[in-house]
Formats: sequence, structure tokens, C-alpha cells
Amino acid sequence: MPGRCCAHYHRAIELIGKRWTGAIVYVLLENGPMRFSEVAQAIPELSDRLLSERMKELEREGIVRRTVCEGTPVKVEYALTEKGRALQPAVQELRRWARAHAAAGRNVPELGR
Repeated sequence: MPGRCCAHYHRAIELIGKRWTGAIVYVLLENGPMRFSEVAQAIPELSDRLLSERMKELEREGIVRRTVCEGTPVKVEYALTEKGRALQPAVQELRRWARAHAAAGRNVPELGR
């Protein structure tokens, strides 16, 4: 039926549109693999509890991969999977749109900068 919302699109928007999820994906796209504390520093307004929750959700969805690097101390890194990196064109386009339209007339600081 024309005009109906695509179920796949709706699911993607609900997932990526969750509070802070887009920011997490953005910083991982920009920086590559990061430790939990580095992601937290890049998005200082995000609580550790919520960051942990979002990372687990993204990992369950196959968007983020959690890697434990053995050694002392144990190092855990988070990186986007191929599925997660495939979001790059959409994220770049949304960023372009936001700079042109969403922040018009307002002084909006960069997150984590």
C-alpha cells in the first residue's frame, strides 16, 4: 500500500534513534575502536549506566563488537562491525542535514569537543 511506513525503516529508526545511540555510533565511526572510558569521554553528557546499556543493545544487534584483549590490565575495546560501518553514509547525510537545518540560528556545541 503506497504511503505506509516501511517496517524495516521503522525498526532502524527506532534502534538508531534511541537516546544516545546515534552519538555512540558517530564517535565509533569517527574514531575506530575505543575503550569504554574513551567513548564516555567523547560523549560526556552520557552516563556510564546508559552507555553500558546502549553498548549491550548495539552488540546484540550486531552493530558493535566487544573485544577483550588479554593482558594486564585486561583491555576491552568496542568497534563497529561491518553492519555498523554500513551506517556511515546515513550518519554523514544526517550530520550534513543537521548542520544546515537543525541548528539554524542556535549555537550548538559539538558533543565531546
